[in-house]
Amino acid sequence: MQNTTSSPEGPAGSEGGAADAVNRFSADGASTQQQASTHFGFKTVAEGEKASKVAEVFHSVASRYDVMNDLMSGGLHRIWKAFTIRQADVRSGMKVLDIAGGTGDLARAFAKRAGQTGEVWLTDINESMLRVGRDRLADQGMLLPVSVCDAEKLPFPDAYFDRVSVAFGLRNMTHKEHALAEMRRVLKPGGKLLVLEFSHIARPLAPVYDWYSFNVLPWLGGKVAGDEESYRYLAESIRMHPDQETLAGMMRDAGLSRVRYFNLNAGLVALHEGVRLC
Repeated sequence: MQNTTSSPEGPAGSEGGAADAVNRFSADGASTQQQASTHFGFKTVAEGEKASKVAEVFHSVASRYDVMNDLMSGGLHRIWKAFTIRQADVRSGMKVLDIAGGTGDLARAFAKRAGQTGEVWLTDINESMLRVGRDRLADQGMLLPVSVCDAEKLPFPDAYFDRVSVAFGLRNMTHKEHALAEMRRVLKPGGKLLVLEFSHIARPLAPVYDWYSFNVLPWLGGKVAGDEESYRYLAESIRMHPDQETLAGMMRDAGLSRVRYFNLNAGLVALHEGVRLC
């Protein structure tokens, strides 16, 4: 594991004029909105379409999500999450927010550490994924608060949580900078954000990794989850995600300090950390 630390034209004069101004403003706004675009894998889509397209992917794969994670990573995702849990250092009584928490792996571990006096929220923008996580936790006797919410507009007060985590979810967000700013907002001073995400693998391994990603992963998705295209998107979304240093810079820009990252498995995955100081 490599531990890398990053340093830180005039007013409307009548009702008709006012209405015309509003209409011009609305038209300009609509035009701007139509022109705004972002990536969905390797495709370019209107910003307003990305969330629904991502939702379709995860509605499709929710029931087989963990099985596919084990197959795709050879079980390594469990090690990556265990490392994240250790770095989070959640203690009794802490308040923790797990964003894009999916099937609840991190939330379950955090809840055990936070204990009866703690408060751990499992959230996801995708209701299908959240339902799987909620039911799985309930089957294990853990009744945690859950919420369908957008990471770019978190429904929590300022400075509420001691820890915020997001594992394999940031790359699917339309405006990552807005999401990071929201995560920083809900952290208490001294609180820590942890971002676990696929990243940029060491260059010598890239050709093999690319072949695996664009041949084996879609094939597995088709055979196991019955959805080849969703896993093709997941492979593409990893390539479009910022590299380690770029993401570290985005976290600093969002107001986080002491930003550092750990490369796991030669950069296949990276865990980024940042602290809200005030």
